[in-house]
Amino acid sequence: MTPTDDEARGYANGRARRDVIIRTASEHFAERGFISATILDIAAACGISRAGLLHHFADKEALLHAVLEARDEEDQERFAPYVEAHGAIGVLRGMVDLADHNRLVPGLIELFVRLSAEAAATDHPAHDYFTQRNERIRRGTARALVALQARGLVRADLDARSAALRLTSLMDGLQLQWLFDSEVDLAREIRGVVGEWLTPAGREAFDAALPVLAA
Repeated sequence: MTPTDDEARGYANGRARRDVIIRTASEHFAERGFISATILDIAAACGISRAGLLHHFADKEALLHAVLEARDEEDQERFAPYVEAHGAIGVLRGMVDLADHNRLVPGLIELFVRLSAEAAATDHPAHDYFTQRNERIRRGTARALVALQARGLVRADLDARSAALRLTSLMDGLQLQWLFDSEVDLAREIRGVVGEWLTPAGREAFDAALPVLAA
């Protein structure tokens, strides 16, 4: 059944309102953390009532999941084209370029650093999310490194699983350091470590994997 014009406008307005709430909640969670941020404050910042916000999100946990999902979608939109265009070497190049992009959106870095620290507590609503996210990134990075070793683009003596852990840990740690000192060059530091793992042919392939913008 085709929606009427009024229904279509209502849906678009509702989607726009949800986007504003998610964006505002991201800012509050980044500044105060999930625990200290309140639904009432977020609603007020959006110019709506608490009931109005809860019309879109059942509770603060549902809003948190929407915030994390939105961040994942944004990162995926930027990262996926590297893999699609360049394969395994695109995973490494994408990590470097994503880090370079993230410094332009400091709120997202602060959000990630604060929430990931809070979520270390097993009773935090984002604990499972960050646990699964970290495992997914480590596995994907390790698979890419193994594939690149098979092609002679990464040193054969590199322990792919250990390297994947170190690289993801470096990325997380650099984001925290960047919050204290914005002169820290996230992309340069990550590129430097990756460069130590690549063979001469791997460095050529890495440099040839030019950034690809999502459509």
